[in-house]
Amino acid sequence: MKSDFLLETYRTAQVKVLSVWSEFKDEDLPVRPRQGDPRGRSVHEHMVHQCVSEDAWFRTMLGIDVAAAPLPQPETCTGFLKRYAEDSRKRLAVLREKTSAGGKSRRRFFDVERSRAWVMTRRLTHTSHHRGQQMAMLRMLGRDLHSNYGPTADTGGLMQNHAPTIYAYASVDALLAGEDRGGAKSPLPGPGDKPATEGPEESLARAPHAHRAERHSSPRPLDRVLPSDSD
Repeated sequence: MKSDFLLETYRTAQVKVLSVWSEFKDEDLPVRPRQGDPRGRSVHEHMVHQCVSEDAWFRTMLGIDVAAAPLPQPETCTGFLKRYAEDSRKRLAVLREKTSAGGKSRRRFFDVERSRAWVMTRRLTHTSHHRGQQMAMLRMLGRDLHSNYGPTADTGGLMQNHAPTIYAYASVDALLAGEDRGGAKSPLPGPGDKPATEGPEESLARAPHAHRAERHSSPRPLDRVLPSDSD
């Protein structure tokens, strides 16, 4: 790859994946978008897919093998955090070496040839797609969300209303250490006194915390609000 941009993007994507995973609990692992419908991946299956598919892409398309089983034992939230953190760090180190040394610029991508940068870009967008699905599942489970790109409803709402970006942890090391202690995420201020979306429904423009109280008293079932496709 010619640019360090993709290396930095992969490094930050690693943090984003782990941050989202840290918001789940072990009891969430069997949850599907629509219970009883196997077409929609469960939380557990999403974590398995991320680990297994990234291992396969890097080995077969980028020539990077971390020489480790892609799945943790046991397959718990903490296990997935540690496995993915370790393996993605190794991949990043090799990517940096290959970038410095030049290396083969064209790689096989299924049945066609593409540049290393093209393959990496596809991998990053693939990961981002599934991370968005997982964040939607967290919201349907009634969880607060830390920043993954910028502000969220729980960090204060919209950027134009000067809501801050608040990450769950400052680094991967801080995340792993915090989760080992049972969780030590950054505190969240909540949605504030302004709407959390650009075009909120009238019901969401009420008192700042009304929808939060409503959410906990009458949660909406996942199978009625979250798409079930697993692409």
